[in-house]
Amino acid sequence: MAKSKSKSKAKNGKSSNLKFHGWRRENGRVGVRNHVIILPLDDISNACCEAVANNIKGTLAIPHAYGRLQFGADLDLFFRTIIGTGSNPNVAAVVVVGIEEGWTQRVVDGIKKTGKPVTGFGIELHGDIDTIARASRQAKEYVQWASELEREECDISELWVSTKCGESDTTTGLGSCPTVGNMYDKLIPKGIHGVFGETSEITGGEHICRERAINKEIGDKWFKVWQAYQDEVIEAHKVDDLSDSQPTKGNIAGGLTTIEEKALGNLEKIGRSCRYIDVLEPAEAPTKGAGLYYMDTSSAAAECVTLMAAGGYVVHTFPTGQGNIIGNPILPVIKISANPRTVRTMSEHIDVDVTGILRREMTLDDAGDALIDMIVRTANGRFTAAEALGHREFVLTKLYRSA
Repeated sequence: MAKSKSKSKAKNGKSSNLKFHGWRRENGRVGVRNHVIILPLDDISNACCEAVANNIKGTLAIPHAYGRLQFGADLDLFFRTIIGTGSNPNVAAVVVVGIEEGWTQRVVDGIKKTGKPVTGFGIELHGDIDTIARASRQAKEYVQWASELEREECDISELWVSTKCGESDTTTGLGSCPTVGNMYDKLIPKGIHGVFGETSEITGGEHICRERAINKEIGDKWFKVWQAYQDEVIEAHKVDDLSDSQPTKGNIAGGLTTIEEKALGNLEKIGRSCRYIDVLEPAEAPTKGAGLYYMDTSSAAAECVTLMAAGGYVVHTFPTGQGNIIGNPILPVIKISANPRTVRTMSEHIDVDVTGILRREMTLDDAGDALIDMIVRTANGRFTAAEALGHREFVLTKLYRSA
C-alpha cells in the first residue's frame, strides 16, 4: 500500500496548501477524473455500448441490468441514477444509447442541464451495426476533445467526498471508520460536501444517528426514512432475524455478532463534531450547500457507491476490515483498513494502512491526516487500488418488480 508522499500534507487538518488540480465543468463543479462514458439506457443496449467503447479507446461503457418496464417511484429512481451518473463531474462527455429514442432523449436532456457534451442514439429502425458506427464517430470526437481539457488548481472546499464501509469487523469500528470520521471533522468545516448512508446498517444506533442531525426537523426526517425501511422491508419480509444478511458472514467472522455492534462502528464514520444537514433520497444531489448529508441507501457496497456517484460525489472513502474489493466506473474508491491480517494478505486492495492505530503507533489524528493526504493525491490523479485492479462495479437499486 502506498505511503503518504503528497506535498499537500494535512497536519492536524490544518494545511497551508490543501489544494488539488481538477477539471472544472461547465456548471462550475470540479471533477477529479475525465471520463467519456458510453451509457446504455437499458439492459438490451449494453452490447451496443460495449462495442462502441471497444472501438474508441479512452471511452468507458457502463452496462447495467435494468431500464425496461419500470414505473412510478422505481422508474424515477432509475432515471435519477442514470442521469446522475452522466452528470457527475468526473465525466467530461456522454454518449447515451437506448433501444428507442424517447427515454434515451430523456436521459440526454437530463445530463444536458449540466452543460456538458451529450448525444443520444436509438437502436430501433437502425440496428446495432449502424448505431455502433454513428455512436462511435461521436465518441471519437468527444474523447479527443476531452483529452485536451486542462486541470486547474482548486481549493479543497470544492471536493465532494462520500463514504461507505464494507466487510466490517471489529477493526473498522476501532480504526478505519473513526479515520473517516476524523477526516470529516477536519474537512467539513473547510467547506467540502460529505455524505454517508446505509439505512439498514444503522439499526441499533438509530437513536444516536437521529441526535446527530443539525436540528430536530432533520433528525425526524431521517428517522422517518429509517422507520420506513424497518416497516416496509424488514418487518414485511423477515423470517426470524437478519443473520447472515446483516451482519454478513464476513462481519460475523470478523467478530461482529449483531447489527447493533455493526451500527455503532458504522456511525464512527461521521466523526465527533459533524452534524448532517439534510436527508437525501437515493441518488439525489444535495442542494443546501457545503456540509454533511445522509443518503437513504442500501448497505450493499456496489449499490451504495453507485447511488452516491449519481448524487454527484467525486471521491469515495471506504473503510474495510475483512477486505471488501469494490470499485466504481467513475468514482475513485479509496480503501482504508486497520486490520493487520487484511493489510498483509490483501495489500493490493488497500490505499491507506491505519493498522498503527491498534498497535498504538498512530494516533487517530495521524490516521485522519493520512486519509486527507490520500484524498488529495487521488484528486490529483493517483489511481486508487480499485481503479488499478479494474474494479468497475455499477449496480442499480431497484424498488420493486417490473411491470
